Amino acid sequence: MSDPRSGALPPGLHTVTPHLLCRDAAAIIDFCVRAFGASEILRLPAPGGRIMHAQIRIGDSAVMLADTHPDCGSRDPDGLGGTPVVLHLQVPDVDAIYDRALAAGAVSVMPPQDMFWGDRYGQVRDPNGHVWALATHVRDVSPDELLAAVAAMAGNCAPKEA
Repeated sequence: MSDPRSGALPPGLHTVTPHLLCRDAAAIIDFCVRAFGASEILRLPAPGGRIMHAQIRIGDSAVMLADTHPDCGSRDPDGLGGTPVVLHLQVPDVDAIYDRALAAGAVSVMPPQDMFWGDRYGQVRDPNGHVWALATHVRDVSPDELLAAVAAMAGNCAPKEA
């Protein structure tokens, strides 16, 4: 690993790397392999078999994982009652990856559909509660088209008056 003071990134990492806390990290590694074609890079088991740290690669990106330690304040999304975080995967065929994810044990949050910003887009929830957005770019959209679509949509999301 490179010296963090040097400013260099370790090989294979980007500036931001998701690090998922999982109730069962081994199961999520297996899920990501089956659903997203991930490859396992590293697995460091702790005494008792829990995963202290693991790293997988999905496409060109690393994802780090670890088993939770609720007694130390470390919990997975289900242990927290949900997650405000969505992991975004840009994929060549969103429909095929969505179907693979469901077959691997995910639950549908939103079936793929064509979106105003130019992607075909859907979401799934993995067996530990992490939400994965799946997208395939299908058309370019101008900034003016985006602004008009957001303005039209904003009326549907405005707070309701009491």
